[in-house]
Amino acid sequence: MTATPHREVQNFPPLVTRRPGRRLRRVPIRRGRKLGSDARAAYVFLAPALIGFTVFVVYPLIRSAYFALTQYNGLSDPKFVGFDNFRRMFTTDPSFWPSVRATLLLVVLYVPLSLAIGLALAVFCNQRMRGVSLLRTLCYLPVVLPVVATITLWKFVFNPQVGLANQVLTWLHLPSSEWLSGSDSAMPSIVIVMLWSVGSTMVIFLAALQAVPTELYEAARLDGAGPRTVFFRITLPLISPIMVLQVVLQMVTALQAFNQPKILSPDGMGGPGFSTRVLMLSIYTNGFPSLGRVAQLGYASAQVWVLFLVIVVLIAATARFSSIWTYSDHVS
Repeated sequence: MTATPHREVQNFPPLVTRRPGRRLRRVPIRRGRKLGSDARAAYVFLAPALIGFTVFVVYPLIRSAYFALTQYNGLSDPKFVGFDNFRRMFTTDPSFWPSVRATLLLVVLYVPLSLAIGLALAVFCNQRMRGVSLLRTLCYLPVVLPVVATITLWKFVFNPQVGLANQVLTWLHLPSSEWLSGSDSAMPSIVIVMLWSVGSTMVIFLAALQAVPTELYEAARLDGAGPRTVFFRITLPLISPIMVLQVVLQMVTALQAFNQPKILSPDGMGGPGFSTRVLMLSIYTNGFPSLGRVAQLGYASAQVWVLFLVIVVLIAATARFSSIWTYSDHVS
């Protein structure tokens, strides 16, 4: 047998020393004081955001709820009238229900088209090819352009007499259109202008597509799956949560549309007739009327609350039934 080499053991000083005859005293850790200081520091950092949220969101929301129950023109003192504004809205106002129909038409036209075009652009920009970075930039460029200047340019494009749109139709030997001047074609024209900024939808879909594991595509190709089967059986189910998010975002965008109807309508009031007078434009017209008319801020506040409740109900319904059409890898 070989002898075990001797290891020199170092004698470290004791961690806690005490004098002979004296008992060791434990020093308590003051956790409460430390947690209290951390909480104070957290409140200090959260204070600017909380103050801003209270001043610019909570207070205006409460104030508008009060104005919705009053008759108020912005100059005289508010006069409490209860639910008269809501009663007038649903019974006697000749422009409310046409505004609701115009808003619903905008949602029905814009939401499916924005989802389909945004997803198609995302799939195309997700391919491995030369110049794909430039293509993505060009698709997203309309989002960062000045909104009012772009919409004004589109108004000239849709001019029935000298606009570029009718010139292209004439060159293609197709019948011209009234575009924004026709009651039937005004809302589709506004939807076309809104789809000009579909690049933001494309970017979100592109991020979702790039998050899909490539191993699934490789396994599907080995099994002989074609591009259509791969898209509908793998890609679409895996990005379905993002699809639900996009549905909510696009519905809110359509319900809150204001710039396009305001600038593109011939009279700036949602014409011709009430064909493009969406709820947001109706709220603006009642709250900030043209010269010579009295503002109806109380009635406009009531319309704001109706629109707010509609958005909340739609979002809640989408979240409630989202599990029906979204894919989840968790098995209960």
